[in-house]
Amino acid sequence: MTYKSFLASAILACSSLSLMAQDNIKLLVGTYTNGSSKGIYSFELNQRTGDVTALDTLEITNPSYLTLSLDGSMIYAVNETNDKNAALSAISFDSENGKMRFVNSALTKGEDPCFVDTNGNMAVTANYSGGSMSVFPLSGTGQLENMTQLFSGAQQGFDKERQEKGHFHCVRFTPEGNGVLVVDFTGDALLRYDFVTPTKLKYVGVAAQLPKGSGARHFTFSDDSKYLYVMSELSGAVTVFNYNKGNLTKKQTIAADKHNARGGADIHLTPNGKFLYVSNRLKNDGITIFKVNKATGILTEVGFQPTDKHPRQFNITPNGELLLCASRDNNTIQVFKINQNTGALTNLNKDIKVDKAVCVQFYPAIMVPDTGVGGFQVIERTVVK
Repeated sequence: MTYKSFLASAILACSSLSLMAQDNIKLLVGTYTNGSSKGIYSFELNQRTGDVTALDTLEITNPSYLTLSLDGSMIYAVNETNDKNAALSAISFDSENGKMRFVNSALTKGEDPCFVDTNGNMAVTANYSGGSMSVFPLSGTGQLENMTQLFSGAQQGFDKERQEKGHFHCVRFTPEGNGVLVVDFTGDALLRYDFVTPTKLKYVGVAAQLPKGSGARHFTFSDDSKYLYVMSELSGAVTVFNYNKGNLTKKQTIAADKHNARGGADIHLTPNGKFLYVSNRLKNDGITIFKVNKATGILTEVGFQPTDKHPRQFNITPNGELLLCASRDNNTIQVFKINQNTGALTNLNKDIKVDKAVCVQFYPAIMVPDTGVGGFQVIERTVVK
């Protein structure tokens, strides 16, 4: 694997200034296609006003989660099906006009893939019903090669109803570029895998253990990579960890769902790291708002914003001004304005109508990994011949 090191402060400043100056960005929406939705939709979004213009539609089965390559040329989208056809698809993306073109797909060999991440050398999926993580090397042009590794976690958990079998829910590459962390929903844990080669991983062990029956779901890193925040679906709690190059130390657990809904979903920080948001479903649907002490990583609840039904996933625009929430069961993406002083959300009443919308992504986006010690590493694509 090839790395280049730079000063984080300079790059972050340039990235932030560039994105703040750019009003119009691209919005990509993933959906379930068992209704009227065709697949993935692209829009032009003004990240100051929330106004959108439809650009393109790609017909593809159940692209319930998607991510983009760092240069924006490729989309990787899961095809979330509960059978042998479950797959990951590679899609070329023209970031100028929003046009999409299917390139190829590869089987995950794990049912219901629900999350995907990429570092340019490989793509990895978390397969919910398969209880596994699939590893796909990428060609020099970003095309998917066949899956080469399949990792599994706990096969039964504390909650006999919801953790009745293995479930993985989220996988992300670590900021320092050494490997990936995976959410083992059934095992109530974060699992760590390190690189052996640029396209091969090895299991290292449990990076963090959460209380039994928590049902860990999604996680995110602080902008300086010193802290990691986990949203647990069943307990409805956010757990804060100190993070240091793959090593985690628990420091806080705070309730986000106070109605025992057992439907905690997504979690995101504002780009400046001042506020953290968590979505809750099944009862009292909405988004809990936390203020972040950037010196300690500690959270303080400061508000709650009701949303439409089943806010499965949401995202925050690169300039930090808007939060877009995909409410699956109302077939809407709600657009909220973020108060920069309090973190409060104001509904702009500019709903984007998309049937069974469940994933919102932007391009460009701030995706600068930071080691947490004043520098960061960019993983360059390595062509394996």
